[in-house]
Amino acid sequence: MEACFRILIRSSVVLLLFSFLQVVFLVDLVSADMLDTPLSRKELKGYQQLNDCEKYSNRKEEYYKSYSSADQVDNNRGEEGIEIIATYSDASGAIQTSAVKSKDLSASWIWENTAEKNHNERKIGQASEDSFEYDMNRSEGITERQYAKGDIQYQPKTAINPVKLKRQKMRQERRKLRTAKLINLNEETEKQMQAAAIERSKHLNTTLRGKYSVWRNEYESPHSNTMLKLMMDQNIMAKAYATIARSKNDLALFDSLMEHIKESQFVIGEANSDAELHPDALDRAKAMGRILSIAKNQLYDFAVVARKLRAMLQSTERNINELKRKSAFLIQLAAKTVPKPLHCLPLQLTTDYFLRDHGSEVVNKKKLEDPSLYHYAIFSDNVLATSVVVNSTALHAKEPENHVFHIVTDKLNFAAMKMWFLVNSPVDASVQVENIDDFKWLNSSYCSVLRQLESARIKEFYFKANHPSSLSAGSDNLKYRNPKYLSMLNHLRFYLPEVYPKLDKILFLDDDIVVQKDLTPLWSIDLQGMVNGAVETCKESFHRFDKYLNFSNPKISKNFDPNACGWAFGMNIFDLKEWKKRDITGIYHHWQDMNEDRTLWKLGSLPPGLITFYNLTYPLDRNWHVLGLGYDPALNQTEMENAAVIHYNGNYKPWLNLAVTKYRSYWSKYIQFDNPYLRLCNINE
Repeated sequence: MEACFRILIRSSVVLLLFSFLQVVFLVDLVSADMLDTPLSRKELKGYQQLNDCEKYSNRKEEYYKSYSSADQVDNNRGEEGIEIIATYSDASGAIQTSAVKSKDLSASWIWENTAEKNHNERKIGQASEDSFEYDMNRSEGITERQYAKGDIQYQPKTAINPVKLKRQKMRQERRKLRTAKLINLNEETEKQMQAAAIERSKHLNTTLRGKYSVWRNEYESPHSNTMLKLMMDQNIMAKAYATIARSKNDLALFDSLMEHIKESQFVIGEANSDAELHPDALDRAKAMGRILSIAKNQLYDFAVVARKLRAMLQSTERNINELKRKSAFLIQLAAKTVPKPLHCLPLQLTTDYFLRDHGSEVVNKKKLEDPSLYHYAIFSDNVLATSVVVNSTALHAKEPENHVFHIVTDKLNFAAMKMWFLVNSPVDASVQVENIDDFKWLNSSYCSVLRQLESARIKEFYFKANHPSSLSAGSDNLKYRNPKYLSMLNHLRFYLPEVYPKLDKILFLDDDIVVQKDLTPLWSIDLQGMVNGAVETCKESFHRFDKYLNFSNPKISKNFDPNACGWAFGMNIFDLKEWKKRDITGIYHHWQDMNEDRTLWKLGSLPPGLITFYNLTYPLDRNWHVLGLGYDPALNQTEMENAAVIHYNGNYKPWLNLAVTKYRSYWSKYIQFDNPYLRLCNINE
């Protein structure tokens, strides 16, 4: 026990000695700090000023370096006589004590005061915070003068170069200006893009609808085909997110989205309703929903997604316009192309006409020139179409023996037309077939159109493909390159008194019409001094004069009303006596000569007809003539069935594969498909 007591006393003495030396060391340190530092009180007070911060920091750093070396020497000197009692466990686990002198320790031992170390660390942290607070205050405009006045308590801890502060401030100002400029530019660009999109949407043609349209009948019910609509909407969003993912180099998400789009499109296929979807459609929609949720969480940004969807819309519009141009070209090509069966028919008829030698037929001229009968004028090179007009008219006539059909065709189809009505003449009605080339008075010296067709300008328009107004320039001029505009059969309607000088009235019929009622009452209508009796086609703002004529030309604007109602060629009753009295053909020649450069109207017969018969047209009741079967699939069926004449005006002629299916039967029921010529050429329903 005594030994243990002695050891404890020795340890206490050693610890007291160590504490005493430590106090001496601290006193020495403070004395050295006060005596050795070259800083005066005035300089320490000036430390609060910003311009002296850097100078003070450098001098303070030099002092601490000298202090550290002196401190290390003092520690080594004071530690030579210190006896250290160490307690440890030996190999057997028993507690052992041992004394050792500090001078015998190796150089790897480091003496430090834990309390002093923590205090220094707190000082450094506080200095950093003060420095950060100072920088923030400087950026907010708080100056040292405010701190000096006591408005804001502030004690800087770190020196900052004023030049560097000025540069930082200028950089921040430039950054703010640049950011504001970019924000304003971005907003202006967004507004411009939105305005452009709205403007384009105003001119978007909604008459041609694709297979997916919310206005289709399938989408009238809120629960009809919801799965198909959902999957198509998912594909649109997936394409948008896929593009954004690729722009951000997220290839994994991009590949996943593209794979889901491919699978979804495979499931949709050519479906037009939910019933036509693949059985896996629901699973595909759920899988697409999951990947879209992931994409939204990673990529969704309102502005970016809006710009992408707008770009997709613009791209789709461009594709639609391109497809429209191609479609217009193909439709015009199909409309001009004669199907093989219709090409076969005139060949067979022409062959038989010359083999059978029918050149000595005698026609009752008295009937052909009798003004008391009902006369029709049909100008066409289509044998089958002309036969439908004649058959349907004669079939509904109450007195067919009093009806006379005057048919004029070209030299190429004259024999075929002649042969057809020799073997298929309507019962009791009279039919006259003439060749336009036999009208010797119809020449370029008298006819303005023939003279213009001989000009180099018209030839260049029709026959030079590299001309600016050719097919490559767009769809505007496609329909005017149809061969019918080169044929005088299209303009012969302006020479009716010259063709039929003995007649008083004549009913003009196009070859793409079908007669459904007796037309005899038309001859008893009082035209009230007008020359032309026709059905007007203007409904609200459609089909008025400004649609056909160029009112930017003063020759047109000074002589015609742009809101004047248009009317239709196709079924027109003409008073030939009044025609001659008013010299209608002379009016036609006058305006046709003025339009030699095609600046008043495009080619065709309707615009010059509107001009020629301006204020000379008597409006007939609409039930006499219903138009649009050649281009409008949404006509009123009741109006069509009650009409005296239905007109397949447009490209979808009933004898072409382009025809609207539900309208074809109105035309085909007047064709005798058991006719030998039709069977020989495979013309059937």
